Amino acid sequence: MSEDSTGKTTPGEAETGARYAELASVGPYGVHPGHALITMVEPHPGHEYAYNRWYEDDHYYAGAMAMPWMYAGRRWVATRDLQLLRYPEKSAIAQPVGQGCYLSTYWITEGRYAEHMRWTVSINRRLNHDARVYQDRTHVFTAFQDHETTVYRDGAAGPRDFHALDHPYQGLILEVIDAETPEGRAGLLHWLRTRHLPRALRSSPAALVTVFRPTPLPVDRMSYVKQVKGTDTRLTLLWFLEQDPRDVWQDHYADLDTPVTESGLGRVELVAPFIPTIPGTDRYVAELR
Repeated sequence: MSEDSTGKTTPGEAETGARYAELASVGPYGVHPGHALITMVEPHPGHEYAYNRWYEDDHYYAGAMAMPWMYAGRRWVATRDLQLLRYPEKSAIAQPVGQGCYLSTYWITEGRYAEHMRWTVSINRRLNHDARVYQDRTHVFTAFQDHETTVYRDGAAGPRDFHALDHPYQGLILEVIDAETPEGRAGLLHWLRTRHLPRALRSSPAALVTVFRPTPLPVDRMSYVKQVKGTDTRLTLLWFLEQDPRDVWQDHYADLDTPVTESGLGRVELVAPFIPTIPGTDRYVAELR
């Protein structure tokens, strides 16, 4: 706490400290990733290095990890060869489908979504006012999401979903599926959880898949982040891979859309592979275009 000229804590600082103590003593504080922020961003041409340094050196921490109840995070990158693996060509998420070469994923404590959102809106206003928001980028797919289920390849063995952003997975696949109707999303989720994902994970390079549903962004969000579409029909899947997706793509992930189409329960709008960034470096920036 700061002190006044006499070395004593000011009343304002004492009151702020008391509020922090009160907030920590009440409410949920489990480890389950009840919510997530999933954000896929495209730096504008010529701004790739500057964007990467801004995000890693400042925004990843000041605009995300330093916030209450956001307890794990990881950045991912799609080099040009990974972008060329994406499908479908006509995607409702990315136009063109290769847009969005950086992906950031964050876990938020279950039951703390509302508190986190109040903080994130306020801190981003402050960062924007202080010229600490990099403008030369486009949010391709940015959404806060609620956790629906996690399906594991190896049952109770291995890392849990709350470990996933800290465990050294070698790749991640972002898959976005839209149900045909809002009423049909529950049936799509049930099929994914009980039939499709257990089958697809069997003998797979993916150890687990988390499934989320997007929620609307607050009306007082930053103007450069567009409102989320498909909040009543969409599901977002994150496949955590133990191998580089390029090494296993053709055998395991080149046709993830086929069983979804055949089920009649929905349509795949994006399948996009990524590899983890190496924090503190510009590794892979030269391979984006």
